Amino acid sequence: MTSSWSGTILIQASRLLSPFNAFPFHPIDPVKKPRIIAVIAMASNRVIGKDGDLPWRLPADLKLFKKNTLGHPIVMGRKTMESLPGVLPGRRNVVISRTATELDEGFELINDCNDVTEFLEGEEKIFIIGGAQIFAEMLPLCDEVLLSYVYHPYEGDTYLPEFEDDFTVEEILHKDDDFELRRYVRR
Repeated sequence: MTSSWSGTILIQASRLLSPFNAFPFHPIDPVKKPRIIAVIAMASNRVIGKDGDLPWRLPADLKLFKKNTLGHPIVMGRKTMESLPGVLPGRRNVVISRTATELDEGFELINDCNDVTEFLEGEEKIFIIGGAQIFAEMLPLCDEVLLSYVYHPYEGDTYLPEFEDDFTVEEILHKDDDFELRRYVRR
């Protein structure tokens, strides 16, 4: 004959292993997926670049970029990496390139957008910073978009693919005479 307390232990143990339990912590939960967030600066005519660089200089936007991405990995394409003065400090600098075999010190290389979450496993947030081809491939995987919407049109040669149908504006994080920072979340 089994005592009543051993039956209670068996019932409690089976609840811990049940996928239908109501416990806030489940001991066999998978590793939490990082939030993938695109950080984009776009002019009113969808321009995001000209001759491998931003066609504008907005110090307030750059400060917000630093504030949001500091302490988190940033992911970019090779052309975006080449437009930078070097590694952005305080962040892992990950470059996606199918052709590059070697990068300057401080940059990490992966060959495919599909490898980003596995490569950065364990990170809380991953920031995608461009360029256009990387945005086109990564926006379908993004949970959020931080869009610096520059009110004025600019001449350029690189444009942002449309993404707005899959996202909704959650809040405006900053607004001044030059731009507003919109936080979009996936619908």
